[in-house]
Parts: sequence; structure tokens; C-alpha cells
Amino acid sequence: MSKITDLRTGKRRNKRLNIFLDGSFAFSLGAEVVAKENLQVGQELSSNRIESLTGDDEVQRCLEAAYRYLGYRPRSEFEIRERMQRRGFASETIDAAITRLKEQALLDDEAFAQFWKENRESFRPRSRWLTGLELKRMGVVNNVIEQVVAGIDDEENAYRAALQKTRLCTPADYQSFRRRLGDYLRRRGFNYEVISHTVERIWQERGNSSG
Repeated sequence: MSKITDLRTGKRRNKRLNIFLDGSFAFSLGAEVVAKENLQVGQELSSNRIESLTGDDEVQRCLEAAYRYLGYRPRSEFEIRERMQRRGFASETIDAAITRLKEQALLDDEAFAQFWKENRESFRPRSRWLTGLELKRMGVVNNVIEQVVAGIDDEENAYRAALQKTRLCTPADYQSFRRRLGDYLRRRGFNYEVISHTVERIWQERGNSSG
């Protein structure tokens, strides 16, 4: 058994405490873990307890990193796992953190997929196919993707995407207009038929006739 002889705030990060055992620095823990476990000077710790404390602290550090990552936008489980792996956390630590995130309703691939679809439709409309491909790349499973993208209307999305593009400029001649807008819509995953309908519709709405 080892006895806690000092709990000292770290110089660089005041949210962590340096733990001294038997007069010597042993390890550091997040203040939240220290408070949760009610650690105090004079308390004795077994090797198993020390291992458990440092493990809990590692999960808490992983959680805090995940919270910061989630602060920018919702994430898929795959994105969180990949990010935490790059940060150097062990697989078992990441698993524990992901379980906590799910319990806190902060990680839900179905909700994430719906968010992604709605965000794309509002700000950067694209095809059903490309939306599904993006979700697949972010690790969302196929049955969730199929359910979410089923409601995407390619004709409507292509039209709204084209309106956003043509607000900036409209080439004077039809061939230039068709080429530029067609390339733009193709990059957003729309097929030839949808592109042709959309280009013709936008052009005619501007009081032109194709030529």
C-alpha cells in the first residue's frame, strides 16, 4: 500500500492535481476524478486502486477531448473513434468514452446522419448518391444511410444548388451557361438527366430560350 502525502495543483493546468505517494510524485489526475473519488492526504492506495484511478483519469481525458471535438459539430462514432486514436488513446479507453457519450445522448449515428442530410440540403445541396457516400465515408452503416437519404429529392436539390450558383453570375450564352452549371452540378453528384432538366429550367426562368 502507498500513502497519499500531498495533492498539489499542477503548474501548467490547474484542472489537474499531482499526486504524491510516500513523499514522491507518483502521477497526476484530473480534478474531477480526485473529487469524485474523494482522494485525501493520508489515504492509502493499493496498486489495483492506483491502476483503476489512472484508468478512470484516462477515460476522462478522452471524454474531454471528445467534447471539444463535438463542440464544432455533431460527429459519427467513426469520426470520434478515429480522432481519439490519432490523439493516442488506447482502444479500451476510447470504447469506455464512447459508451459514456452514448449514455449522455451526445453520440447517435442515426441522429448524426439526419443532421448531415439536413445541413447539406440547407447550405450545400447535393445528390442522394453523394450524400450517402459522404455518410459512408464517416462510418455510418448502410441501413441508416438508406433510411436517411430515401427522402432526398434530387430534382429539388439540384434546382436549389443551381439557384445558389447562378445568383453569382449567369453567362451570356447558353452553351457557356450549360457547361459551367452542368460541371457544378456534376461535382455535387447529380446525374445527366437531372442536370439537363435543371439547366434548362434555370435558363428558361431567366427569360431565355435554349440554342
